[in-house]
Amino acid sequence: MSKKGRVLVAMSGGVDSSVTAVLLKERGYDVVGLTMKTWDYSTSGGRDGKEVGCCSIESMNDARVVANEHGFPHFVVDIREEFGDWVIERFTNDYLSGRTPNPCVLCNTHIKWAALLERADDLGCEHIATGHYANVRYEEDIDRYVLSRGQDRNKDQSYALWGLPQEHLARSIFPLGEYEKPEIREMAADFGLSVADKPDSYEICFIPDNDYGRFLKDRVDGLEEEVSGGKFVLSDGTVVGEHDGYPFYTIGQRRGLGLALGERVYVTDIDPETNTITVGPKEELMEQTLTAHEINLVKYPEIEEERPAWGTIRYNDDGAGCLAWQPDGDTLKVAFAEPKRAITPGQSLVLYEDEDVLGGGWIHEVGSEADECTEAASEMAT
Repeated sequence: MSKKGRVLVAMSGGVDSSVTAVLLKERGYDVVGLTMKTWDYSTSGGRDGKEVGCCSIESMNDARVVANEHGFPHFVVDIREEFGDWVIERFTNDYLSGRTPNPCVLCNTHIKWAALLERADDLGCEHIATGHYANVRYEEDIDRYVLSRGQDRNKDQSYALWGLPQEHLARSIFPLGEYEKPEIREMAADFGLSVADKPDSYEICFIPDNDYGRFLKDRVDGLEEEVSGGKFVLSDGTVVGEHDGYPFYTIGQRRGLGLALGERVYVTDIDPETNTITVGPKEELMEQTLTAHEINLVKYPEIEEERPAWGTIRYNDDGAGCLAWQPDGDTLKVAFAEPKRAITPGQSLVLYEDEDVLGGGWIHEVGSEADECTEAASEMAT
């Protein structure tokens, strides 16, 4: 057994996870590679029957080759049932409820880490590691494991990891957090990895054709017929057209509406009960407050009073200054210093203190906070 300990590395077959595994081995860890099969084409469809992405045979073979060439064991584990029961069902139900889900956060929080830790225990691994661009450290003075942004702000993935509890962060290693992406490509070439030039994957893993509308139609019998013929309306209730069904639209969407109103309009609200989509100018997308539930606080165990923070509302959101407070154990309230565009129920709110993740939650409601909260938040910008 290595002095550094044994680590189970999640390997998707891509360049980031491959470098993670080899880098840890170079640093003296006893590495075990693990590829998780989360879905298959027969249940997801798309791409004319050709499986792609992290669950394809090609990607699994890429991971196996890296492990073989660098002298550590590699296993494949089937977690399709676990993944489907939680991530895909939640993904589907969110769209049917008029929300826009974030499946990567769901997977990390509820499936991937739990599956990794279970297998790590079975294989005698003290640690788990992934190729995420983020950092984690232990802060003795507050007795907390703190998640923070990766060095490469263009690739930073701390947003997708806000849901990890303390006991998971305590065993997690993110070797890529201290590097820029071009450096990882260079390392891959130096290590002689066949995946050094493999392109990054950006689609939802279980929707390889990136057509979530097609996926929903395939998954929910009769959905297209059930929701067709819904109405587009303006904020005053004026009907301005018909649409294909509320699940196939998202807050902030402009393209594909099929409306000619003499000005650009965007989806500003989705009402699943009436199958109504409200559209309006960009100004009607601007909101200053939100409520999040199903929260996880990372840096501190609770937010006892209004705290200045930097709030992000989607992946790659630049974020903005805000005030955040916790009115009860599973609720976060946020008032931004200035209105934000297209705050979307179903997406993640993530709060930062400098580079550290304070915590996050799932956005449930937008707007309707007291004036004094927005006024106090606005004072932060002056």
